[in-house]
Formats: sequence, structure tokens, C-alpha cells
Amino acid sequence: MRFLPLLALLIALPAAAQDAPLFTRDFPPEEFAQRRERVYDAIGPGAIAVIQGEPTPRGYVRFRQSNEFYYLCGIEVPHAYLVLDGANRRAVVFLPHVEAGRAASEGKTLSADDPDLVRELSGMEGVAAIEELSTALHGMMRRESLPAVYTLFKPAEGTAESRDLGVRRINDRLADAWDGRPSREAHFIGLLRDRLPGVELLDLNPTLDRLRMIKSPREMEMIRTATRLAQGAIEEAMRSVEPGVVEHEIDAVAKYVYYRGGAQGDAYYSLVASGPNAWYPHYHQGARTMQTGELVLMDYAPDYGYYMSDLTRMMPVDGHFSEAHRALYGFYDVAYRAILAHIRPGATPNQVKAEAVADMRAALADWSFAEPRHRAAAETFVEGYASSTRGEYGSLGHFVGMSTHDVGTIDGPLREGMVFTIEPALRVPEEHLYIRNEDLIIIHADRAEIVSGGLAMSIDEIEALMAEEGMLQTVPGVLR
Repeated sequence: MRFLPLLALLIALPAAAQDAPLFTRDFPPEEFAQRRERVYDAIGPGAIAVIQGEPTPRGYVRFRQSNEFYYLCGIEVPHAYLVLDGANRRAVVFLPHVEAGRAASEGKTLSADDPDLVRELSGMEGVAAIEELSTALHGMMRRESLPAVYTLFKPAEGTAESRDLGVRRINDRLADAWDGRPSREAHFIGLLRDRLPGVELLDLNPTLDRLRMIKSPREMEMIRTATRLAQGAIEEAMRSVEPGVVEHEIDAVAKYVYYRGGAQGDAYYSLVASGPNAWYPHYHQGARTMQTGELVLMDYAPDYGYYMSDLTRMMPVDGHFSEAHRALYGFYDVAYRAILAHIRPGATPNQVKAEAVADMRAALADWSFAEPRHRAAAETFVEGYASSTRGEYGSLGHFVGMSTHDVGTIDGPLREGMVFTIEPALRVPEEHLYIRNEDLIIIHADRAEIVSGGLAMSIDEIEALMAEEGMLQTVPGVLR
């Protein structure tokens, strides 16, 4: 009972009493409403959609909503539920009540106790408490025609997580004989089946995937900002890399750039791989000390307001490419730029690849390598790229958006609103040598925008940037 006066006070406090936003400033309520309208169009008047938000996170970490829930309403509250009524084209969000002790310690958040404020900020047509969800759903089930219920069948994307990682996480748990718990989504589906007997349950993921595949102008700008931060981090890494630097120190430099620029976290764990570690494309231990004569791969990007980027660059540890690396990387650079040059709206990935391969073969015919095995590796790279076309349309890389490996499938020519990266890799098995760059591309109606095109990529550009003094050289480490 001792918390009731505090609870009443917290509910009565205006939002201005706390100098922090209660609702995202990155998108207006109208954009979330437009997304919901497209969902209504997809599910039709004979269906509803029920989306479960993220739970309270483990540990002292900032809460981050799931991508799917945020995409449809922008509300960042743990244990929230969203119901989209296709018949009435009406959205209702179900929220927890204020937990007085937590609010006094951590600050105000949106809750079921502030329905008018939630409606005002988010544009929701309805706001209710979590305990009212069951009654609301059973009320919908009493309609003359029993509505189908759409929900998420695939893992919701959480902090620094793409769907492929979510699937892996669940599979690992299922394979553990001492755990074996199903996914949170599977558990929720089971509850819906038990509590709404006879209802037809359908997968909402394909609908959301199609919508998320094409980005709006505001989404593109969020991705551009994430890309500018990723570019700044890699540029600072190029200045800071030198023999004796440990991989995790470059991670630290990048994190400074990201958080200083307003990022809310990592898009994925940093891939800073020196020497032979780069052979493993997702190596992320960050434990090795860099040595003279090696190359370093850096693949890292931030989560900026629920939108990601994905960039990669190579750099020589001592600031200068060796003769052998100069010839091999120089060819890779020419081949890589050939791909970028042919990306355009209206072309299929397979068309882009065929045109790029013709340029690669022409360059390879006259290219001089320092080592015969490097020429063999370059030939394997070109022919491997030529044979990598899959399906009617093919693929150039992976989509990027609310997750690094974003949802969506190429279903025709490249078209306006698609955002993706390319990241072809050249391998020299005899040397355990791996070379890969990666850039982010936005397709417009009349052109392809290479968002990261200003990031150093040529040998001269990289060496010039590495000659500048870096953060690690000017800011002493505490333990050094």
C-alpha cells in the first residue's frame, strides 16, 4: 500500500517533467499508421493480427524493442502487445501498468495508466492494459464470422540480431537436451491455440517481410546516418591500426564513434580480424595483436534508431601494402568496382553479375601478380563469381534495414527502395589470406546510390589515411 501515493503522483506527472522522449522522434505517428494500413490491406477484413513485443531484457542493459513491433507502432515498452483489427482497421496497444518503484528509479515510460498520452504520441486508436487482452480477443472471436489470427511464426529480431541469428539461437537451445525450450513465438502460438480454440492461425512474417524490403525516404535517411557512422569508425580504425595494436582496441575506437554519434548499440558484433583470423568471415574474439606485414579486415556498423548499416574494408597493419598484397588487392579493387559500376534500377542481380564478370576477365588477362598462387586465386574468384548466379533473378548480397541481414527476397529487377550490400570475397588458401570489401547501396528510381562511396578503398586512399595520426596514438589507454 505504501506505493499508492507515489503511483498516483507518477501517473499525474506531465511528460515534460522528464527530459527524455517517451516516443521516438525518428518517425512521425503517420508513418507507423501507413505501415499498419498496408497490413490491413494484406490480411483483409476477415482477420486480425496480434504481435507480441520484447520482454524485459536480462541484465543492466537498455531496453530495445523488437524490430517487428517497433516497425508497426514505434512503442518502446517491455511486454507490450499490438492488435490490428482488419475489419475496423483499428490498432490497439496493450501495455503494462506503471511499476512505481521502477519508475521512481529509472524514469517514466508509456503505460496503460496514461492512455490519452499514448494515443497522443503514437497515434494508436486504442490503449488498454495487458490483462484486458484476453477479453478483447474473445470479443473479436464472437463475431459472426470467426476471424483468422495472424501472428509472428519466425523469431522476432532483437538487439544486434538478424533472423538468421534468431533461428540459430533457437536451434541451439532445442538441441540442448537439458533445455529444449521452444521459441517465444512458438510458445505464444501455443497460447493462442489454447485460448482461442478453433481459430485459424496464420503467419504474419511474409507480409511484414514484403513491406520492410522497400524502404521509405525516412528509413533511407536513418540507414544513411548509420552508414556515415560506420564509415567514420572505419576511417578512424585506419588511422589507429599499427603493429602491436590488439583487435579489441579497434572495436573500442569504433564504439566511441558510434555512441558519440547517437547510436543506440551495435548492428552486430565487431569483426576486427587481423592476419589469419580474417579467414573466418565472422571471427569476433578481438584477442589478437596485429603484426607487421599482415592485412586487417574490419566489418562493423551501428544500430542507429533501429536501422543498421554494414561496411567492410581491408587495411595493412603497418600502413603500406606489400608488393604482393598491392598486386592482389589492386586486382580485387578493380573487380569489386566493376560490380558497383553495373548496379542500377531495372537490372536483375544476374545481369549485373554477368556484366561485371566480363570486366573482371578483361582486367585479369593483363594483370601482373607477384605470386602464381595469387593469379590462381584471382581466377578462382572471377569464375566463382560468374557461377554464383542462383535462380531466375539471383542475388548480389543481402538486404540491410532494421537488421543487418534484413528480410526480403529478390523477386524481380532491382527497384526503388531496395537497400543492400555487396561483399564478394577473394581467398588464397595456401596463405590463409582472405580479402573482402563491402558497401551499402540504395536503389532509386533513376540510379544506384553507393552510400559508402566516400570511404577509402583504393590503395592510395587507404595508405594516405593510415599516415594520419589516430585516436589510439593520441588518447592513452588506461592499462598501457
